[in-house]
Amino acid sequence: MLIRRKSIEQVESSRRPARKAKFAPVTLSEQDGVRYLHFGTEWVQGAMRIRKPDWPELEYAQQMMAWMLYIEQPRAIAQLGLGTGALTKFCYRTFPEATVTAVELNESVIAICESMFKLPPNDARLNVLQMDALDFVDDPANEGAFDVLQCDLYDATAKGPVLDTPEFYQSCCACLAPGGIMTVNLFGDHPSFAKNIKAMKFAFGHVICLPEVHDGNVVALCFRDKPDVDDATLAERAKAIVAETKLPAKAWLKGIAAAR
Repeated sequence: MLIRRKSIEQVESSRRPARKAKFAPVTLSEQDGVRYLHFGTEWVQGAMRIRKPDWPELEYAQQMMAWMLYIEQPRAIAQLGLGTGALTKFCYRTFPEATVTAVELNESVIAICESMFKLPPNDARLNVLQMDALDFVDDPANEGAFDVLQCDLYDATAKGPVLDTPEFYQSCCACLAPGGIMTVNLFGDHPSFAKNIKAMKFAFGHVICLPEVHDGNVVALCFRDKPDVDDATLAERAKAIVAETKLPAKAWLKGIAAAR
């Protein structure tokens, strides 16, 4: 969904009987020390630098962490769509006081993350669930349960998020605690973009889009409540994020300023 690469090493995919879903093969490729995940096509669904398995290698994945400008110490983080586990692993290592939940429908993706992308096993803080993201956000038990949601829901066609209705985004918003933020990976040059932005603005109190990266990826920040943080505080927070994690937080800040 980001760049095109020929894939190798096919892994047999699974089905989820309740939805009778047919999953494309989970496949891999490698180049220049980076391992890529595909769903049987050239579209990249995630990446891992083999020597830095917990680092979010792709720029859009780094942008998905832009919520850090507003939330310094999250208590609970949820990832919708596992991919290579890049964001799940990074959050798990970076925020030792937080619980991290990842939701993935395709059990073959979970298996390949464990075997080839160094996803750690579930423990008291990490919980990887094999289930539909829609069922997860619709579960009343998850209402107000998370400070952060990170949504990256694409299938093999990579034409747009597979869940994109106003009702879906309303359910996502309902899962957020006061002050909570959701980040969403979109395709800026695809018709699905306008549809998703309209649905997000219907469901959330405030929506900001960061500048486009890669082959059209745009990360949207969806705020449960409109943020009330001054520029000086954001600048200090960006400086701290760069120092602590090496993430390009100053670039996020410029993108947010440009979007106003």
